Amino acid sequence: MREIRDLLTADQFASVTSTIKDGNPAMVKPMAERIAEEGLKFVAACAQFPGTALAPSRIVDEGWHALILHTDVYASLCARLGGFVHHYPGWNPTHYDPPILDRTRALIGECGYTPDAELWGHPTEGVLVSVAANCQHAPDCTIQPMPEPRDPRG
Repeated sequence: MREIRDLLTADQFASVTSTIKDGNPAMVKPMAERIAEEGLKFVAACAQFPGTALAPSRIVDEGWHALILHTDVYASLCARLGGFVHHYPGWNPTHYDPPILDRTRALIGECGYTPDAELWGHPTEGVLVSVAANCQHAPDCTIQPMPEPRDPRG
């Protein structure tokens, strides 16, 4: 399996992890690192499989949010992966849709990464760790990367 951290420099990964910890002061660093890794895996899958409706778990969304806050790092990451992955927030526990999360995890595997199953669960039941992110994507706000806009002048 490939190492997801290789998508960022060590300093970039540490900064993303620090952003997760800033929003979740009681969280231990190893958990913040796991969440950052899953956020990277999610973005990689979205970029690799454009047009496929995917969604992060609530915990993984925290890692994605931290990536997005590093706008230059995030834009460069998306460009290297093949397409910008936009965020369409949505919070409603009824949006929880296990088949979308299953599809997302499967496509993460097809990208060569192993999903951390403990971080991909239900948004409110049996939660491994509490996070500040108030998003739960699916089914109405799944993520689909958009192609690069074309110049209308040709």
